[in-house]
Amino acid sequence: MKVIHTIKDLQTELSVLKVLGKKVGLVPTMGALHAGHASLVKRSVNENDVTVVSVFVNPTQFNDKNDLVKYPRTLDADCKLLDACEVNFVFAPSVEEIYPKPDTRSFSYAPLDTVMEGAFRPGHFNGVCQIVSKLFDIVKPYRAYFGEKDFQQLAIIREMVRQMKFDLEIVGCPIVREEDGLALSSRNARLSAAERENALNISRTLFKSLTFAADHSVSETQQMVEDAINATSGLRLEYFEIVDGNTLQKIGDWNETSYAVGCITVFCGEVRLIDNIKYKEV
Repeated sequence: MKVIHTIKDLQTELSVLKVLGKKVGLVPTMGALHAGHASLVKRSVNENDVTVVSVFVNPTQFNDKNDLVKYPRTLDADCKLLDACEVNFVFAPSVEEIYPKPDTRSFSYAPLDTVMEGAFRPGHFNGVCQIVSKLFDIVKPYRAYFGEKDFQQLAIIREMVRQMKFDLEIVGCPIVREEDGLALSSRNARLSAAERENALNISRTLFKSLTFAADHSVSETQQMVEDAINATSGLRLEYFEIVDGNTLQKIGDWNETSYAVGCITVFCGEVRLIDNIKYKEV
């Protein structure tokens, strides 16, 4: 495994392999890697000849600068995990390497990016599209892998690829959870023991709502989830919305779509956690 810090060096390595017909898989990450990332990486290793994992905390997608400062940076530990996954290249550039000058590009994929995270984190998805499009241009992968925990992000990236006509396949990978159900996240490392225990109520509530939804309406299911989270000490609900998984628009009736997803964001102390659950899927 090689750790590379410049665009030029990475492209030099990849150009030789591409001439030989090697298919390249890309897993974009912000580091602080865990078993959820490893599941994406292992899938790329299995499905491609070469795998590149980018490790870059992208400043343009943080609308809260304090969150950017606190975001964990653990490159040495990340490289050990990636080496064990048999990754070929780790691309760990500096901010100056990626943004030698400010990226002023504006991306708009309404209504996908104006609801949920888009409403609560203005500018976030613009920053995501800036960095992901840059990585696609740098690596020119055959496939790129993203986790379904960031459900809205995945939908927006698919739309960006479609509109910008990137020649690659986007592969969505299922949420990976701890044995107790907590969705794996780099932010979990910031939780105290008590906060982590409180955070378990997020996934527990979502799982309970699956059974509840079987004989209750959309609005009743939404109320059940909201009430359960609001009743948990130490948790503060930012939003819970039940949406069409393709359009990300709210639904009022289960019959409106064959793909219904509940998306939630909760503050556990100062740590912002996201999760989702599929109520209906084709």
